[in-house]
Amino acid sequence: MKELIIIGSGPAGLTAAIYAARAGLEPLVISGSMPGGQLMLTTEVENYPGFPEGIQGPVIIEKIRKQAEKFGAEFVDDDATSVNFSSHPFEVRIGDDSYKAKAVIIATGASTKWLGLESEQRLLGKGVSSCATCDAIFFKGMNVAVVGGGDTAVEEALFLTKHADRVTMIHRRDELRASKILQDRAFNNKKIDFKWNSLVDEVLGKKRVEGLLIKDVKTGQTSKFECQGVFIAIGQKPNTDIFKGQIELDRKGYVIVRNNTETNVKGVFVAGDVHDYRYRQAITAAGMGCQAALDAEKYLESLE
Repeated sequence: MKELIIIGSGPAGLTAAIYAARAGLEPLVISGSMPGGQLMLTTEVENYPGFPEGIQGPVIIEKIRKQAEKFGAEFVDDDATSVNFSSHPFEVRIGDDSYKAKAVIIATGASTKWLGLESEQRLLGKGVSSCATCDAIFFKGMNVAVVGGGDTAVEEALFLTKHADRVTMIHRRDELRASKILQDRAFNNKKIDFKWNSLVDEVLGKKRVEGLLIKDVKTGQTSKFECQGVFIAIGQKPNTDIFKGQIELDRKGYVIVRNNTETNVKGVFVAGDVHDYRYRQAITAAGMGCQAALDAEKYLESLE
């Protein structure tokens, strides 16, 4: 029996682990088979406070984890496969192993929906990105592409115009799906171009992105498009499959918060991108991890 189980080991889960461990809760962190969350895919991070020279994403994760371990957090580097929040204590399963706790923090994050191309994954962090607010500054004066046509894609394109020379939106339809106000901003921005009815067949480049192979969905013809970066903005998927039927989720699968960081199940809390689809930053995830740990601590005190 544990006081607290934290599911997830990105900035949200690890920050929650630090606060919970320092409070003497000896949390168990189920960190996943690929610990660290999306920061593990980020090469250079320049907007995390305290690192004026920038820092590698995996290095941040390593440092925060060591800090949590120093205060007594325990880690299991495997994936939670199911949960039972219908009775108390709560149960979290990893395969055949069962763990029970009086409180749980969900910090499983969200995953970028990728195009599914080998070249895309090979050049990830080398010109391929999914976060303009994280990486736009590295493309100052360059030509970049944004793949997608929804609100996120347009927001990414607009943000990129602050740094890039040209931004080309590549969309498989002949019109954007974004809200009208965002569409108007994009169409009125002289730095943004559009390639309609188009799909990315391949990301070109050996060591860094040098261009794209684009396919016209109507004619089937392919053409090369020269650019130095490509931002994939076709959506995010919250990692909540194991929580379906256990806690309240919105129509996109994000965890709904009822009171501060508490879900509709008393004693189950949430932190990070698994709830926050708006900001999606390491620092906001870490902040919410702190809040969730403090809320869990107060909840556990109330049980006593």
